[in-house]
Amino acid sequence: MAFQKERSAGFLANQMARLFAKGLQQRIRSLGLAPAQFMTLLALWDEDGLTQSELVRRLDVEQATMANTLTRMERDGLIERRSNPTDGRSQSIYMTQKAKGLCAPATDAARAQNAAALADFNDQEKEMFLALMRRAIAAMHDE
Repeated sequence: MAFQKERSAGFLANQMARLFAKGLQQRIRSLGLAPAQFMTLLALWDEDGLTQSELVRRLDVEQATMANTLTRMERDGLIERRSNPTDGRSQSIYMTQKAKGLCAPATDAARAQNAAALADFNDQEKEMFLALMRRAIAAMHDE
């Protein structure tokens, strides 16, 4: 049987993720943010002062990718690094006032992108779709 991309969860998830990222990028560009910076800020808005290693674990990205993202964010005035009070070998990442001020407009942009993507779903379908996505993600984390 030939591979049918229209029936492949992986292919469809990849395509959907690319389209979400593209739409989000367009919506947050005017804020001076890139998608990787937005994802990092989501973690910091939840808990400011995380270490780079904690961000890597929470966002499930490569160490080098996070290092590059944080360097750019520091350059852009979004974060500052401070010595970690509990571990002198690491630094904690703290948001600047500029980054804190982007929380509402950036999350509004993400909500708008989600709303656009799910506009043809009724409320029950939205909840089912999100629940199924969470189950698929959990299954892959357990591998």
